[in-house]
Amino acid sequence: METIDVLQLTKHYAGVRVVDRLTFTVRPGRVTGFLGPNGAGKSTTMRLVLGLGRPTSGSATIGGRAYGSLRAPLRHVGALLDAHAVHGSRSARNHLRSLAVANGLPDRRVEEVLDGAGLTETADRPVGESSLGMRQRLGVAAALLGDPGVVMLDEPSNGLDPEGVVWIRGLLRRLAAEGRTVLVSSHLMSETAAFADHLVVLGRGRLLADMSIRTFLDAAGPPRVRLRTTQPARLLSALTRRGHSAESGEDGHVSVVGLRAEDVGILAAGEEIPVLELTDERLSLEEAYLRLTAADAQFVSGPPSTRQEV
Repeated sequence: METIDVLQLTKHYAGVRVVDRLTFTVRPGRVTGFLGPNGAGKSTTMRLVLGLGRPTSGSATIGGRAYGSLRAPLRHVGALLDAHAVHGSRSARNHLRSLAVANGLPDRRVEEVLDGAGLTETADRPVGESSLGMRQRLGVAAALLGDPGVVMLDEPSNGLDPEGVVWIRGLLRRLAAEGRTVLVSSHLMSETAAFADHLVVLGRGRLLADMSIRTFLDAAGPPRVRLRTTQPARLLSALTRRGHSAESGEDGHVSVVGLRAEDVGILAAGEEIPVLELTDERLSLEEAYLRLTAADAQFVSGPPSTRQEV
């Protein structure tokens, strides 16, 4: 399968550097989450990869080739950037048929992707009468029409109902399991944590992180363990003697910083201290992301203002 290769990519708009010497590779067989605050350059980067703009310098290629040089590009790359980019008076079926004809794809493929996206029953309804969620499903169906090895989706969960969110999550995991190269831009941290294996994080057009999601979370802060025991004072004393930081909460739980559950379990067993509950805790993806991008957010909200009555 092909990779997406971004090398020293730079883009200026009206003298503003939107993408700043960006370098990363999106590899097959995993879902890469593409994250960053508003204005970080994610959409611009995806558009440059798809040949919808010309870089000021650097390159963005698919399998070593520029998108514009691909023959029948829909067979190589499937993309969803804007769910509204469909003529409202066309039906979903006719929209996909026009794409199939333009790319030399069989009509049966239209029916396959309609069924896969759950659109068969509404396929002949004008797209303009559809909800945002249905448009999103149609955009994903169009992206998969050519059975491409590379899939790029911008906010695919936007407007989807809970069933749709579960569907897109499973679809992304399946595409990666089939060995495809999958890049997904999203602002939904909980969803990204559910489907992504790897993260590429931007801030003000620059690369902030390019690593597995596990490494990203581990790098955001030290490990922490939450536990409950019938003898918290003995456990706290044993941890303190060994130089570990621990504190007892009001709810009876003990929190230990800098250790993992297995380390605390072994220590407690050696001291013959019964443990009723033992859990590794880590920052959520949202917390880790906000820590990393705090200095690079273009729009930062302050506390709500209050009106003072006179």
